[in-house]
Amino acid sequence: MVSKKVIIKNTTGLHLRPAGLFCRVAVRYKSRITFHFKNVTGDAKSVLSVLGACIKCGDELELVCQGEDEEEALKGMIDIIESGLGE
Repeated sequence: MVSKKVIIKNTTGLHLRPAGLFCRVAVRYKSRITFHFKNVTGDAKSVLSVLGACIKCGDELELVCQGEDEEEALKGMIDIIESGLGE
């Protein structure tokens, strides 16, 4: 298991379009990918889980990856967040 805390940088937070991109990246990996935000633990592969967390610009998430490609998964998720999630 690997984890890292990241800050959401895009100005609109994780609304539908960036949440969809976030999930599309997550489903590329075999590892289980979850996020922790405030008191919520969500499945990074579920758009409803991501949208339901109401994540805004400047919020800090902890990404947790567990599985055979966990290192690659964590790097991929961090890269997409740091790139601004397409916005």
